[in-house]
Amino acid sequence: MLTVTFPDGATRDFENGVSAMDVAKSLSKSLAKKVLAAKVNGALWDATRVLEGDTTLELVTAADPEGLELIRHDCAHVMAEAVQALFPGTQVTIGPNVKDGFYYDFARDKPFSEDDFAAIEKKMKFIIQQNKPFEREVWERDAAIKYFTNKGETYKAELISDLPADEPITIYRQGDWLDLCRGPHLPSTIKIGQAFKLMKVAGAYWRGDSKNTQLQRIYGTAWATKDDLDAYLHRLEEAEKRDHRRLGREMELFHFQEEAQGQAFWHEKGWRLYRTLQDYMRRRQNGAGYSEIRTPELMDQKFWKASGHWDKYRENMFITQVDDEDKMFALKPMNCPCHVQVFNHGQRSYRDLPLRLAEFGSCHRYEPSGALHGLMRVRAFTQDDGHIFCREDQVIGEVKSFCTLLQSVYTDLGFDEVMVRFSDRPEVRVGSDGVWDKAEAALRAAADATGLDVEYNPGDGAFYGPKLDFVLKDAIGREWQTGTIQADFNLPDRLDASYIGADDAKHQPVMLHRAILGSFERFLGVLIEHYAGRFPLWLAPVQVVVATITSEVNDYAKHAAETLRAAGLRVETDLRNEKINYKIREHSLAKVNVIAVVGSKEAEEQKLALRFLGERQQEILSLDCAIVNLTKEATPPDLRS
Repeated sequence: MLTVTFPDGATRDFENGVSAMDVAKSLSKSLAKKVLAAKVNGALWDATRVLEGDTTLELVTAADPEGLELIRHDCAHVMAEAVQALFPGTQVTIGPNVKDGFYYDFARDKPFSEDDFAAIEKKMKFIIQQNKPFEREVWERDAAIKYFTNKGETYKAELISDLPADEPITIYRQGDWLDLCRGPHLPSTIKIGQAFKLMKVAGAYWRGDSKNTQLQRIYGTAWATKDDLDAYLHRLEEAEKRDHRRLGREMELFHFQEEAQGQAFWHEKGWRLYRTLQDYMRRRQNGAGYSEIRTPELMDQKFWKASGHWDKYRENMFITQVDDEDKMFALKPMNCPCHVQVFNHGQRSYRDLPLRLAEFGSCHRYEPSGALHGLMRVRAFTQDDGHIFCREDQVIGEVKSFCTLLQSVYTDLGFDEVMVRFSDRPEVRVGSDGVWDKAEAALRAAADATGLDVEYNPGDGAFYGPKLDFVLKDAIGREWQTGTIQADFNLPDRLDASYIGADDAKHQPVMLHRAILGSFERFLGVLIEHYAGRFPLWLAPVQVVVATITSEVNDYAKHAAETLRAAGLRVETDLRNEKINYKIREHSLAKVNVIAVVGSKEAEEQKLALRFLGERQQEILSLDCAIVNLTKEATPPDLRS
């Protein structure tokens, strides 16, 4: 007999040899139909695998995140079977889950194309309908290597050879087809359902190494229900419409080119947007007691070695060396060591703390060309970076103040849903466990005192300290990690930062690394997609276009535009000899917030016909009244009374 303990603490005894599925059937037949897997003593297991002794048991269904992950994992296996059935000689390599889906890498001489998807999906649906059980087998290592080698599956044989000697070699069958896999899997293929779709083909190197053979990667997505799939595809369609790279071109904000990979060329309108956001952040930080500084972009490697960044980020740093100097320099990938140099310049007293330093710091990081993605992934960027040097007893108050500022900024920028994740010590880190205990306890206490609803994210802290990461949800439900605050009890020691305490002795400050936007480039990409280019008036790079119906009113249109500019609005004129409907359509596509139409009547009466973006009706106002209304709406939120 064995004892099963359920999540509510209840227990039941069962005969040896039972599986989680058997337990589910004993509880409820309808429940058993929903079961996809089980958590056995906290670990995910096949629902059909025999339980081994007394155990805690939690049943997993499609409503659980683990259930959806298994649907996607098994869908990848079915895709691999379908590909090999349709394209004999194709080798299957590695196929993990990714966000919202899965992929499998294949070795095949002839390239796949999206034209192949219809046949592969049809074959997948047929395999799923066969209701083939997923069966787990443990093989001898040599037998597994021999089997896959004889079958021509050299990549699988290599994977097996490289597995740790003490790791069991598990094979999963679905009918006659099998694959190397740790598992677990669903009870059978029918549990995958039909809510899946193949998405795209891409190139990929074996084991992610560009020195290895290039493979072909097929991406797919799978969901628990057809409604979930349709909703996801709709989000993708909406995301494509909002793609900041396309909108950047259409709105003439920025461009990229091959000769400066990963570095944006900001056009006039884009730079207006950039400066508007930067000016807003400067006012908010100044109001919160930060001192803005500027530090060098090129620094001696000794600072990066002392801080620990050299060991962690060396491969992502741009290095330079002058022929007649025996020194190596690095373009800074972050600002932390520079801010410590400012803190260290002169003797600091406990009365100086907290010292809040802020910088719009220009940073450079090497990102592989294949990873670059518009403004979202660049090589040159500016951070709204800040570091707070404080005493240990000031940590809670400083974290609370920062969180209040951050929430206010996000609200002003139109983000109402913000999630917070607490990340503790990573496997590779600097500092002793005792120091990490202190840092984690301080940040956790600060999060509690702030009243944050924090999600635990184990092992994902910075190499020098634990952190709170802030994740925004945009208009179509996507999540973006932007802001952060990190409690660092290590770098001040490594970089010899100290202050004189009330006892006239030297003490080490706590260093709080913090950012609200993160990178201006990435955050602007998020903003563009969040608003689909339709910015609130205070952010819009072009707030008003004065457009004429006839050339006879050009003088009044110019006067109106100058008057609006004098009131502080960002205004352009359109005096072209084009039909007004053409002008309106063109400026609407460019996401101009207000089109002020001027005809003979408006010129005669000193008025403007205002057409607001997305609205069909126009509003006729006197020029003076239009200025009052528009300047009020265009006032940044932090400057409104």
